Amino acid sequence: MLIPQVPGAGEHGTGGAPGKIIAVHLNYPSRVAQRGRTPEQPGYFLKPATSLAVSGAPVERPAGCELLAFEGEIALVIGRLTRRVTPEEGWAAVSHVTAANDLGVYDLRHADKGSNLRSKGGDGFTPLGPVFLPAEGLDPAGLRLRTWVNGELVQDDTTADLLFPFGRLVADLSQLITLEPGDVILTGTPAGSSVVSPGDVVEVEVDAPDAPGAPTTGRLVTPITGGTVPLAPWGAGPRVDDLQRAEAWGSAEAAGLVSADAPADAPADAPAAFTLTPELIARINSVGTATLSSQLRKRGLNNVSIDGLRSTRPEARLVGRARTLRYIPNREDLFESHGGGYNAQKRAFDGLGPGDVLVMEARGERGTGTVGDILALRAQVRGAAGLVTDGGVRDLVAVSALDIPTYHAGGHPAVLGRRHVPWDVDVTVACGGTSVQPGDVIVGDADGLLVIPPHLVEEVVTAGIEQEREETFIAAMVAAGEGVDGLYPMNAAWRARYLEERDA
Repeated sequence: MLIPQVPGAGEHGTGGAPGKIIAVHLNYPSRVAQRGRTPEQPGYFLKPATSLAVSGAPVERPAGCELLAFEGEIALVIGRLTRRVTPEEGWAAVSHVTAANDLGVYDLRHADKGSNLRSKGGDGFTPLGPVFLPAEGLDPAGLRLRTWVNGELVQDDTTADLLFPFGRLVADLSQLITLEPGDVILTGTPAGSSVVSPGDVVEVEVDAPDAPGAPTTGRLVTPITGGTVPLAPWGAGPRVDDLQRAEAWGSAEAAGLVSADAPADAPADAPAAFTLTPELIARINSVGTATLSSQLRKRGLNNVSIDGLRSTRPEARLVGRARTLRYIPNREDLFESHGGGYNAQKRAFDGLGPGDVLVMEARGERGTGTVGDILALRAQVRGAAGLVTDGGVRDLVAVSALDIPTYHAGGHPAVLGRRHVPWDVDVTVACGGTSVQPGDVIVGDADGLLVIPPHLVEEVVTAGIEQEREETFIAAMVAAGEGVDGLYPMNAAWRARYLEERDA
């Protein structure tokens, strides 16, 4: 792998591999809007120098992985020893800018716990170049970044409204870290980052279209190839779920996740995927949970209630699609490896969307919290319809004050690690004595919670509406003085009278 000669790097500062490559997580408003979370301060991760590559060098998608994503970025090259500078002084420490591609394999994110070492540190995963533009004379707020995949423009943004301008990034890092000549800072990617496959070609260009001469880096070209050597079993292997697919592709729609029960490769003439439309939600809400329960029972589904929970908002009706989170019993070594960083719990809440209901498997263990006020607020801000846990809730008063209904087994002040390790997202879970799969329809009110398989929703709701019409008729007859024998349930004579009045 050819390493680009970064200006100022190397033993004598004549060019070579940088000592540090520091990457910023989120910085462009367009990407923030796509991710649905806005950082208060910049966050960073490191990439090894061996991840560098020159323009034209192919990058290998590891064998067994499916989610190699590109991120077109602007790279800053530090030009002098820099320590404890102010944001106003930060840009002056930059000697050059160039194009970069912050490639990453989402299949391995689970292994890194937020460090991104393996997911973004592979050989060749940081192409730079081809031209390094001198920073002197450039307006850091006047740069343009564009990315093409197979000749199609997929990213086009400017540095005019970054969350964290370049000078601030340099100043922030220099508070604790001495930045050296040749060090590289990757400054974030705009919306449009997505998945590429073997055979694709990614091109990234940075220019200053309004500067004299419109200087440009030229296009940084990266062909994608497929790996043939599987990852060895003595390390973490690829693992993907719908959340990772949605984040790698940029959205659930781009990933083909129209609904949790619809295959991404469904043929064009396949039946439309199940969707909880506003009209269907209104019809569901017109039917009581008791009626829905009886209709499910008629279809042989007796074990579809989530039992033993109470709601923070019993007056509110809950309807939504299930997303799931599974906790396993706490074991100290497993909590150490899976409980910290960007763990399954945080990923589950960050991955919620409008209308989602997060159902948590906590094994009925109430001796610690499985959600608190901050994460419940995060779910509400994301537009989720509700939260369901058969475990405890921390900050119960604060959670109860939120608009989002939370069904729970009781309050408890202890933190997660006392009894639980966050383990899996979007898998089949057990909650309150029943099984819940991602995409199931969850319906709840003061009477309790039901789980309805998506393929039965329309049938059950239609039958439920008719059942409640019949029961309204029966109640009116009873109120008028009629006896229940033959009326409840209706015999042939009463049914004929009911149908006559219904259809009149």
